[in-house]
Amino acid sequence: MTHPTERAIDRTRRCASMDEVRRHIDALDDTLVPLLVERGGYMTQAATLKPLASQVRDEARIEDIVRRVRARAAAEGGEPDVIEAIYRAMMEAFIAFEHREFDRLTAEGRKPQLQQETAP
Repeated sequence: MTHPTERAIDRTRRCASMDEVRRHIDALDDTLVPLLVERGGYMTQAATLKPLASQVRDEARIEDIVRRVRARAAAEGGEPDVIEAIYRAMMEAFIAFEHREFDRLTAEGRKPQLQQETAP
C-alpha cells in the first residue's frame, strides 16, 4: 500500500539493466492500456450524447484537462510539459475516434435528428 503523500516518481525503482527497465515499463503498460480502453468507452458514450458533430471537439474542456493533468504531473514529481504533450496527442486521437463513432451512430440512425447542422 502506498503512503498518502508518496509521489508517483518516488515509486520508480532503481534498475540494474535495460531488461529490468523494460519489465517495469511493460508492467505499467499492462495497467495503462485497460484504462485507456475504458476512457475510449466514455468517448463512445459522449458521441451518443452530443447532438451535433461540431460539439465533439470542446476546446474549453481540452484546456481544462491540460491544466488539471499538468498540475497532477507536477504534484506527482513528473514533467508537466511531457504529460501535456502526451495528453494532447491522446485527446486528438480520442476526438478523431469520437468523430468516427458519431458518424457511425448517425449512419445507423442511432442519433437524434438534431445532429443535422445548419450553416451559420
